[in-house]
Amino acid sequence: MTVIERFLKYVTFDTQSDESTGVTPSTPKQMVFAQYLKTELEELGLKDISLDENGYLFATLPSNVDHEVPVVGFIAHMDTSPDMGGENVKPRIVEKYDGKDIPLCAEENIILSPANFPELLDHVGEDLIVTDGHTLLGADDKAGIAEIVGAVAYLIAHPEIKHGDIRIGFNPDEEIGLGAHKFDVKKFGAKWAYTMDGGEVGELEFENFNAAAAKIRVKGRNVHPGYAKNKMINSLLVANEYASLLPANETPGTTEGYEGFYHLIGMEGEVENTVLSYIVRDHDREKFEARKQALLNYAAQLNEKYGEGTVTVELKDQYYNMRQQVEPLMHIIDIAFAAMQEAGVTPKVKAIRGGTDGAQLSFKGLPCPNIFAGGLNFHGRYEFVPVQSIEKAMNVVVKIAELTAKRYC
Repeated sequence: MTVIERFLKYVTFDTQSDESTGVTPSTPKQMVFAQYLKTELEELGLKDISLDENGYLFATLPSNVDHEVPVVGFIAHMDTSPDMGGENVKPRIVEKYDGKDIPLCAEENIILSPANFPELLDHVGEDLIVTDGHTLLGADDKAGIAEIVGAVAYLIAHPEIKHGDIRIGFNPDEEIGLGAHKFDVKKFGAKWAYTMDGGEVGELEFENFNAAAAKIRVKGRNVHPGYAKNKMINSLLVANEYASLLPANETPGTTEGYEGFYHLIGMEGEVENTVLSYIVRDHDREKFEARKQALLNYAAQLNEKYGEGTVTVELKDQYYNMRQQVEPLMHIIDIAFAAMQEAGVTPKVKAIRGGTDGAQLSFKGLPCPNIFAGGLNFHGRYEFVPVQSIEKAMNVVVKIAELTAKRYC
């Protein structure tokens, strides 16, 4: 089975996660996919295969050298985003893309167009795997799983390529921020690892946002509107006033690169009670802490105006920038950089404007930078992945295994 055949099979499994369930995995359908993968790894002849009750699947490709080599891991997540339907995914391959519009569903005029997605033009002449316009594709992160399994199968078929022990790990619930929470780093047993969860070809990432979630609760006072003067406090209006205090040029739509932001992701309420939901992001830890403090300061400013307790802020840190954990071990970046070059890929070292399981795993003692998986436009109907990108990512995994063994011979 080729790496592309594996990917096309994997996306037929509906594995959306659900943050509302409070269990791990958050949806039972993720375990169905995990069981399928476990059987596939058994058929490949991998060792130390384990699938725990939380849906974490580990396995080992044993070393084929007689010298000691650090155990290297490769990790990908099984779930897909709750943002768009993942049931009955119907992928198709657009061969030798010509740079024009791609009708995903002509009947409903759902078009994947370079006018809206100019990154398509970077892949003219390649074979693009697309959706039918009614679901996401699932390249995030089933492309990563296919690349890892494909690389392992390739190494088994080519014993002349020398490598140390290779650990692979597939986990649930990354899309809801819980992928690393029950990941047993000690059991996994790798010295370091790579998540295959990036986007465009060549991406190599060891920096990510520091991240927090914020709930802003506004308590109003409701009285009959005919007699409300100097009595009513409309929590909806106060909430709107709070939102207006945040810098208008520090949102996802106005920032890029290393620029942080506040992102209003939800607003619900009535006169008496309103809740604003924010996520807060910044690569710089000091700026991150200052952003959180600013949210508290804005609440204090409105409480002075409307009365103590009108606005309260709940803050919860989600993950931190992995750079401080990876930077002392830059040889793991050097190996990945060299592996890309040997695989014919130009490395693009960049900071993630988001987070990965690797960020949390790095703080749990498993340094874990992120490598491209090849997909684009994740989490929606316009998601696509070039066949050639998947193949290149698989080759990078093979090269990392090979170069690590050479480095420590």
